Amino acid sequence: MTVQLYCGDCMKVMRQLPDNSVDLIAVDPPYFRMTDEEWDRQWDTASAFLRWIRDLCRQWQRILRHNGSLYVFASPRMAARVEVVIGRRFNVLNHIVWAKPVSRAQRACKEALRAYFSDSERIIFAEHYGADNIAKGEAGYAAKCDELRGFIFEPLRAYLAGEWERAGLTPKDANTACNTVDMASRHFFSVSQWCLPTAKHYAAMREYANNHDHGGQYLAREYEDLRREYEDLRREYEDLRRPFSVTADVPYTDVWTFSSVPSYAGRHPCEKPLAMMEHIIRASSKPDAVVLDCCCGSGTTGVAAVKLGRSFIGIDKEQHWIDRTRARIAEVQRQPALFIDEG
Repeated sequence: MTVQLYCGDCMKVMRQLPDNSVDLIAVDPPYFRMTDEEWDRQWDTASAFLRWIRDLCRQWQRILRHNGSLYVFASPRMAARVEVVIGRRFNVLNHIVWAKPVSRAQRACKEALRAYFSDSERIIFAEHYGADNIAKGEAGYAAKCDELRGFIFEPLRAYLAGEWERAGLTPKDANTACNTVDMASRHFFSVSQWCLPTAKHYAAMREYANNHDHGGQYLAREYEDLRREYEDLRREYEDLRRPFSVTADVPYTDVWTFSSVPSYAGRHPCEKPLAMMEHIIRASSKPDAVVLDCCCGSGTTGVAAVKLGRSFIGIDKEQHWIDRTRARIAEVQRQPALFIDEG
């Protein structure tokens, strides 16, 4: 487990990161003119800001692994437009509403309002297009991604297809084995619609391949077909697919109610609750995963990642916040040697 911290422009730094090197991106970028900070007012128009988000998406798409997840915070005012930009390169899964339980609305001048008081923030949750069935690149990504990654579940699909062919069977024979019309032939062997057979279907295929009367006589075999145990296949399948794990004990709907970070000396103006970042990291990554926050601010994402046994890459353009992130993570882990200092 390592921590890499970069002080610099996030776009320039991300261009240095290798392709397919990050498991989870959780980022709270500027919201566009929601604060008085210079970094939130560097664009003259919303269009210019959205072009910047577009360029970020290009880098996120390149460095995020085929089964990775993307979480992008946004303001209520800009969230719809940010989501559209993200949707051009990613499959948007949820538009999450962070409804803050301690409302600021009570302090507002109701008579002066000309629209409903904004008391929430938004989080766009996305994955690569085709992350659960086809190659990164199949739905519009650069062709080189196909060459690098190939079909995500190809090792499993090739195993099933190879064993089935070795038994002298066709995909349609799987429909007979599993007692389906065409589901088995369409989903257990094809590239575009592949899915893992259930334990019941796998057992039926295994029995059929090893015991079926082919053309009036059984085929003599020195070894069985479909030799791998189902649990072995299932574990490999889970390792390849996008992680996502929630329970009834944690937020599992698209409305979250984490409390805001209380004011304190040195608080980042946009600091996010540690519990919320821990929830994101638990739900969408596995231990030893690599988590990136390219606008890391005071480092809450990094603290959450390290606490949960993940490696972290943090980027911020201000040295003050990089130093703050380093100090917070070191305090949590008491392991200053953990860091790879990138300046």
